Amino acid sequence: MDHSLLAASRTTHVKIVVVALLGAILVVSVGIAAHVSATPSAAVLKAGQSVTYTGHNGTLAR
Repeated sequence: MDHSLLAASRTTHVKIVVVALLGAILVVSVGIAAHVSATPSAAVLKAGQSVTYTGHNGTLAR
């Protein structure tokens, strides 16, 4: 058994490439499935009056 990728045999390299390719395909397919099954929300929020959440009534020092 080789413990270094530099000294690994050809079949070890092929196995690593196959596992990486299968992992990439799995990630892409899950992403596509999640994107396709996501339904957009029908409710549209419209902007109302502007609101000030913070305020400063003190003197301004520059």
